Amino acid sequence: MAANFGKLLFSSPEIHPATRKAKSIPVLNPFDQYGRVFFFSWLGFMVAFLSWYAFPPLLSVTIKEDLNMTEEEIANSNIVALLATFLVRFVAGPLCDRFGPRLVFVGLLLCGSIPTAMAGLVTNPNGLIALRFFVGILGGTFVPCQVWCTGFFDKKIVGTANSLAAGWGNAGGGITYFIMPALYDSLVASRGLAPHKAWRVAYIVPFIIIAAVALGMLFLCEDTPTGKWSDRHLWSKETPAASSPASIYDGNIVDLNQSFPSSGLTSGLTSPPSMYDAIDVEKKGTQTPQIVDKDASGLGQIGTLKRETVVALSHKDTVRVAFSLTTLAVAIPYACSFGSELAINSILGTYYSERFPSMGQTESGQWAAMFGLLNVVCRPAGGFFGDLIYRSTGSIWSKKLLLTFLGLSMGAFQLAIGLSNPSSQSTMFGLMAGLAFFLEACNGANFAVVPHVHPYANGVVSGVVGGLGNLGGIVFAIVFRYNGSQYGRSMWIIGVISLAANLAVSWVRPVSKNPLFET
Repeated sequence: MAANFGKLLFSSPEIHPATRKAKSIPVLNPFDQYGRVFFFSWLGFMVAFLSWYAFPPLLSVTIKEDLNMTEEEIANSNIVALLATFLVRFVAGPLCDRFGPRLVFVGLLLCGSIPTAMAGLVTNPNGLIALRFFVGILGGTFVPCQVWCTGFFDKKIVGTANSLAAGWGNAGGGITYFIMPALYDSLVASRGLAPHKAWRVAYIVPFIIIAAVALGMLFLCEDTPTGKWSDRHLWSKETPAASSPASIYDGNIVDLNQSFPSSGLTSGLTSPPSMYDAIDVEKKGTQTPQIVDKDASGLGQIGTLKRETVVALSHKDTVRVAFSLTTLAVAIPYACSFGSELAINSILGTYYSERFPSMGQTESGQWAAMFGLLNVVCRPAGGFFGDLIYRSTGSIWSKKLLLTFLGLSMGAFQLAIGLSNPSSQSTMFGLMAGLAFFLEACNGANFAVVPHVHPYANGVVSGVVGGLGNLGGIVFAIVFRYNGSQYGRSMWIIGVISLAANLAVSWVRPVSKNPLFET
């Protein structure tokens, strides 16, 4: 068993013959194109987090004292950092559908790395707030990270792939709590730099790392399993034998030259769609494939293959997808889970310092880092269990029920922390670890559902869900902002919001019975 599992991690994966997506994740094989895309997906998001959340670890003492910042100004800088990401994620989704996630990913990394390197120019609180707005561009990399993975991995493992990439990437929020204080301490102790110079010099390191990863992604990776983004429709020509006029889906051969009865595979089509139908759909902009799954069947195998192909929607159809009930039903829980994570990451070091004054900046930062580092395990767990129950039940409802359970459990832990406001370190850290598990697993389970919602517009859906996650972060950061040092009160308020929001959308079908578009 262990040998077979290890082989899966290293070996090139089995490829779905129709969609060209991998049926396993070669986590430890960056030489395979699927392993390489997975590697750069999580690494790109991780280094983005390294800069995006590089300020909170030093804001509690060093930067605060150097720039004479008030608690309100620190809170405002945290909110502004999330605001930019909120805007960028909404734009990044449609851009991924039009130009491909790889190029969007590279562009966001390079754009966000420039203001990171300019930290040394900051001389006052307003300058830091403005700088953090532009550094917030890096938070938008989550969208191409998820869209890219979805395009390379089969729907039976896509939840695991997405949650692993996002979870390991999110761990950058914890890693930065170790790296930035360590860099600062090294520059002061070993290099003899004054504190007001040392923290500025430290931000050159994230800039170099981000630029290097972006260039590696640009020159070493592919847009799609078939190559360029413009060639993403070529899955319909791929067959085991080049001379065979057939398309294969899950072992069933479909002759593209034969006709089908109205009650057969095509549900009313007198002839099957050609390999160019997906391209025609994109040009016309309104004839997008129907939603088809075990919870919403209709077109059968050929329709299922067509809907796997991402198309660039018109502005009107983009709005319809973005505001559909099924999209909002995954976006709202993500606003609670990822929004909570962003807001808590921004204040956790300060919260620990306030509850346990004996901790210094470095020690409180290290304990705060644990919350983010648990993403390495907890977020993938949500996606893994989502895929596991989906393979067992064959129903997307099972993923949805898991998502609801995790969201409600998260809210319960937020209530427990807020109402008890622990004064014991062991109690505080234990409750925070429990919250981290359910919150981060909820994030992973969410993006196990997202690829099923509107697969032909996965970029739009991912952008809306990711953007709502940041909106939640802004709302919760405002809650912390107006409650000041009463962190326990802020936590239980967020818990009440999370419980109410998850219950409100728990009844919504994960895939609509009535597709937005007809073929």
